[in-house]
Amino acid sequence: MIFYNSTGRPAGNFVKKTMKTICIGAMLFTGILPAHAIHPITKTVIMTNEKTAVHHPHETTPSATVNNPVIPPPHEEPATASNKAAVRRLYEEALNKRNMTILPALVSPEYSLGDHQGPAGFEASLAPLIKAFPDMQWHIESIVAEGDQVAVSWYWEGTHAAQYLHYPATGKKVRNTGIGIHTFKDGKLFRSQLMTDRLGFLQSLDVLPATIPAPAAKNGQVSFIDKFLVPPAAIQEFRERTRINRAFIKTLPGFIDDAAYEYNDEKGNLVCVTVAQWESREALAKAKAAVQVLYQQQGFDPAAMFKRLNIMADRGVYTETAE
Repeated sequence: MIFYNSTGRPAGNFVKKTMKTICIGAMLFTGILPAHAIHPITKTVIMTNEKTAVHHPHETTPSATVNNPVIPPPHEEPATASNKAAVRRLYEEALNKRNMTILPALVSPEYSLGDHQGPAGFEASLAPLIKAFPDMQWHIESIVAEGDQVAVSWYWEGTHAAQYLHYPATGKKVRNTGIGIHTFKDGKLFRSQLMTDRLGFLQSLDVLPATIPAPAAKNGQVSFIDKFLVPPAAIQEFRERTRINRAFIKTLPGFIDDAAYEYNDEKGNLVCVTVAQWESREALAKAKAAVQVLYQQQGFDPAAMFKRLNIMADRGVYTETAE
């Protein structure tokens, strides 16, 4: 932009600077130019046809823009970082190196898992497993933390060299996966929620078959398979409900056969797998509708029951694959 004085001649540098300052001030005042577009040191402004960019004369990387501000990296709270470090130390030093002397520094006296409590209880809960798999090692695959909780996914490998629970030694190399959510209180482990591949574990020990036998699916036949994890206190009520359902579906059109498989894990939970075979997907869909009518007549809400008893379920419709 060129400025002229009262004589019609181009204005001098002082006038140019003054007018430039007035223009910038006007843009700031009217909101055309946001205040943060002015660099605090150089007081320079670079205007483009789309956005305003602020540049420092010594910058070597792209600057923030009004439309695209630079977002600083997330900051991890010291306590959160400390909790993550404690969990890593728990797996890598206490468990893998069998250095249980550090547990009082990591585990709260209030920690409880089943009948076990405190650092000694933490060690006792793992003692039978480590005794049966003396060379077992945990491998952390990922670990994330937020607030007072740390989530870690891992797998362990070990040789089944001694009896575990009532399962005799097989000498097999076993690999098992799991996820743990660990809650901290006052800097120490306070509570743990663990979910492991129990089915795969027992299949590795030859306690359960690698595949669940079911009648051969032919001419569009399908198998409806449910897997349930039932806490000890809920087993009796769960079995009674299962008995009612299995008796009812046997009366429905399209039903072929059913079977149930179960075992108790190391915590006393019941792991139950049911398999019901149907002539077709259409027959299964009609059976599901009939079961819902039965539930309404009985005033039974399966979702509410599962929630009340802390029962976990995994279900799906399967067809046999060609060999």
